[in-house]
Amino acid sequence: MKKKSFFQLKDHDTTVKQEFTAGMIGFFTVVYIIAVNSFILSEAGIPLTGAVLATILTSFFGCLIMGLWANAPIILVPGMGINALFTYTLVQSMNLSWQEALAVVFVSGIIFALVAFTRLAYILNASIPKTLKDAITVGLGLFLMLIGLEKGGLVVRGGTSIIALGDLSDIKVIATIITFLVTIILFLRNIKGHFLWSILFGTGLAAFLGIIPSTSKANFSLNSYHDVFLHLSFDKFLSFSFWIAVFTITMVVVFENIGLVHSQMVLLKREDNFKKGLQANSISALVSGIFGSSPTVATVETTAAITAGGRTGLTAITTGAFFLLSAFAIPYMSLIPDNAIAPILILIGVLMTQNIRFMDLRDLTEAFPAILIIAMIPFTSSISDGIAIGFILYPILKLSIGKAKEVSIPLYIISCLFFINFLLQYL
Repeated sequence: MKKKSFFQLKDHDTTVKQEFTAGMIGFFTVVYIIAVNSFILSEAGIPLTGAVLATILTSFFGCLIMGLWANAPIILVPGMGINALFTYTLVQSMNLSWQEALAVVFVSGIIFALVAFTRLAYILNASIPKTLKDAITVGLGLFLMLIGLEKGGLVVRGGTSIIALGDLSDIKVIATIITFLVTIILFLRNIKGHFLWSILFGTGLAAFLGIIPSTSKANFSLNSYHDVFLHLSFDKFLSFSFWIAVFTITMVVVFENIGLVHSQMVLLKREDNFKKGLQANSISALVSGIFGSSPTVATVETTAAITAGGRTGLTAITTGAFFLLSAFAIPYMSLIPDNAIAPILILIGVLMTQNIRFMDLRDLTEAFPAILIIAMIPFTSSISDGIAIGFILYPILKLSIGKAKEVSIPLYIISCLFFINFLLQYL
């Protein structure tokens, strides 16, 4: 009996060349995450160089573990939306230090692994109504759009209103608008590596207009990563706010990845491999905190690699290898201006809000909590508070009209935890 190869290329009707090509295409489709994720992490206080290397190593490890453990072409990188949760909610809103936020990522990764390696994944996923899960994604999308608009100068704090239109005559705002138009055209025309080309265009435009950041590449030193790697702080481990943060980020990571991994396994016609894919994802999310990054997700750009012929873990490993090679570009990361990053945040936010089309809002006991989640995440600049308001209201409305049985016991527990957190914070 002939021994099968590790990746079983013949069984999956693929070749080394096809897997390599798919992995390379997948990399150039998602490589923008290095710049975007690093800049978001840097706003939490993580040194930019350290954030860049943390993003690269996290992505490399995620792709490697997915390829070796699940033998699937799924690309794992730090997730958009979750990185915003890390910086703008855990650090800036909940007043955790970035080291403490990394500890939250690590602990949430352990919980995610417990979920992925047991039946809890199915139980937890079934306990949260789909309307609320979709609302979280839409709310995150609006929040990313707001961050992008603010970073690009298109919106500012208003004098007579909360938000006002920025100065459209400002050269930086004009550069953002032009870059956004190029970004959306490249995306709509399905140009391979569209986000990468968008960043390069935005940077080139900024150089032409004389608005490139003044930071010199000579200031970069890999020594700064020593202050990021393994710098988790458990000082607030026993505090209630720490565990609310763990709960919030775990919920987002688990639900988002369950949906993404399942849909990608369906696309591959390998639904039986879902559990291994989720397990690889959980291990990667756990290690993210050690490397110094927000958690990884099964990125939607995986679809590009699958479309290009990726069928096995060799595709994911190839993408991971390209991430490792990209470390040579670290010295140039500080040259990327806001007008090159902001359009990508806006466009990704728009794409995330499309989930609203899956929401059935005819039942008002479902609609009110969902819409409040969507509105309160960007309005409060707090993902956890936005989610909490919707999750507290949901069982209250169901109870008020005699539909208590429509609420699962886990959801009652989750809602109570959110409510207790509000009492401790504000009373």
